[in-house]
Amino acid sequence: MARRVGRADRRHAHAATRAFDGPLMTLAGEASELADQPPLIALSAATIVAGVALRRPVVLRAGVRMLASHLAATGVKTILKSMIDRTRPSRAVAEGYHVGKGDGADDSSLNSFPSGHTAGAVAVAQAVAAEAPLAALPLQAAAIGVGALQPRRGKHYLSDVLAGAAIGWASERLVDAVLRRVAAAIEAHDAPDPEEEAAAHPS
Repeated sequence: MARRVGRADRRHAHAATRAFDGPLMTLAGEASELADQPPLIALSAATIVAGVALRRPVVLRAGVRMLASHLAATGVKTILKSMIDRTRPSRAVAEGYHVGKGDGADDSSLNSFPSGHTAGAVAVAQAVAAEAPLAALPLQAAAIGVGALQPRRGKHYLSDVLAGAAIGWASERLVDAVLRRVAAAIEAHDAPDPEEEAAAHPS
């Protein structure tokens, strides 16, 4: 069953890669590059700056979540890419498919697994959703679009995209757990001491 699913995954991506890209698909592919690391880091940083400048705590928190979630997702996908060599569909169509243990070589054509664009886009979208669900809807839709375009662009297999989405979601959840612990620790530290309160207000 796993082999059949794997073959179907490869057939789908290879067929999508060979398909003709019209102007609209080309434009969509170029737009999906906004989910690359530099644009997402810039967006996160801009959100933090806007939160500080506008004195909007929710915007500031969203920016911090975005940046932390994106960095976490980037770290995980980078480790996996160095551990696993998988030929991108565009190269596989021309030279044949290969998957195996990675040797850390910096050859992007062997870094198909997982999809970093999808991981980053999902992480950032979910970070915004944690603070403002309605505001996150366009970002979540964009993240889905980014993932859906990867096989057509010859960049990734569907399994790469699903793995990237899982990494992005899990990274945001991890950051959320850490931020909750930090907030609880700060709240506990700032809470008044009962004995000091009693001494300050004797009955």
